[in-house]
Amino acid sequence: MTLDPDNWQDFREQSHRMLDDMLDYQQHLRDRPVWQPIPASAREAFKEAMPHTPGTLADAHATFMQSVLPYGPGNAHPGFFGWVQGGGTPVGMMAELLAAGLNANLGGRNQMPIVVERQVLQWVRELFGFPDEATGLFVTGASMANMIALLVARTRALGGSVRERGVSGNRLVAYTSDGAHGCIAQALDLCGLGFDALRRIPENAAFEMDIAVLESTIAADIAAGLQPFFIAGTAGTVDVGAVDNLTAIADIAARHGIWFHVDGAYGALGMLSPEIAPQLAGIERADSIAFDFHKWGQVPYDAGFIIVRDGQQHLDTFASPAAYLRRDTRGMAAASPWPCDFGPDLSRGFRALKTWFTLTVYGSDQLGTMIAGTCALARYLVQQIARHPELELMAPVALNIVCFRYRCTESDRINGAIAIDLQESGIAAPSITTIRGQLVLRAAIVNHRTTAVDVDALIRATLSIGAAHCSHPES
Repeated sequence: MTLDPDNWQDFREQSHRMLDDMLDYQQHLRDRPVWQPIPASAREAFKEAMPHTPGTLADAHATFMQSVLPYGPGNAHPGFFGWVQGGGTPVGMMAELLAAGLNANLGGRNQMPIVVERQVLQWVRELFGFPDEATGLFVTGASMANMIALLVARTRALGGSVRERGVSGNRLVAYTSDGAHGCIAQALDLCGLGFDALRRIPENAAFEMDIAVLESTIAADIAAGLQPFFIAGTAGTVDVGAVDNLTAIADIAARHGIWFHVDGAYGALGMLSPEIAPQLAGIERADSIAFDFHKWGQVPYDAGFIIVRDGQQHLDTFASPAAYLRRDTRGMAAASPWPCDFGPDLSRGFRALKTWFTLTVYGSDQLGTMIAGTCALARYLVQQIARHPELELMAPVALNIVCFRYRCTESDRINGAIAIDLQESGIAAPSITTIRGQLVLRAAIVNHRTTAVDVDALIRATLSIGAAHCSHPES
């Protein structure tokens, strides 16, 4: 019994209809709402019992078109400002189709897909000025990439025996800013060190890690007999998109022999833009960098990446002999080391292909121009906010995230309501965050499709909805 089609010609025709539907979707995104609430009927379509008898591809496709496609997360739409999520591309979509057809497992073995992944690794080395011995790996996202970096730093600090004996009795401490992503703290938890091992360093007026406090905290920990082992600088903080002073952090890390990691989940790819790259000075000195191609790189989800300067240390952290993973110099067991020697996954999809296609088809120059363009749109949004006294900018804009609010009494409640109304309007979809104790609207401009037209629509809708909610403007 095979699961291949009984009639390949019928299957081919239905497949072309499905592809055309997705191309139509991407071509006409602007004609759709950014996001819309899911009706009960759509949810009910996915409360069925498990099917026991065969259905048809056409019927499954019809259900998708009716109950899934219209109610997605919205990040492909040019009016999506909610979170730092890329919009994907038709090129990436087609590459994903090819990868699914090949159905390669990139955990290991002697296969060309791993060669493609190594090609992307070489490009990443070039981008960040890392040496040829640096190693890297595609992962689900920066959260996993940050954890891998932390584990490599832990192994360097405690030695290879930590893999057998664990971390019991250690006195390791790590450092990051108050504006860092929560996955840094989660990584400390998951690797057995616990939340208490993380020092959250306050931010300065520019929302960057306070370097003086970092230095004094490290000195105090050393005096207390603790072992500082890991500093995570951030290139593009969660709330406002600030970039820590990476050069100063690199200096401190070098002086104390501490692993210097950069969480560049979206900001690291600013290196593709000659205009943005100077803001990331010092990133080339990192021991490891975590970032996502699926954010500013516009590669379809998911495509996170970790690069580690010391490839041998990276290998020593994860390589694990197993009989069924035996290596050889010829045949399918050749071409070692394998990706599974550099991370926890033995089963890995061909994420490299859609990334290779994106870089090959668009080129680094065009991608860099697009990235700089999102930052230019953020500055344009700042200008529009300044034109309207009802609106107030709430944080400096370093890259492409703009935090602002509608001025009104009961500001937190009103701005929270404005955000929800904007999302449900289908016009624009910002998110909310808290800046210095005040709830604000947060617009992250990441999508390559976004233009000034979409920024203007966000401003108009915010003013209109805000006026409807706010009977008592703030004086």
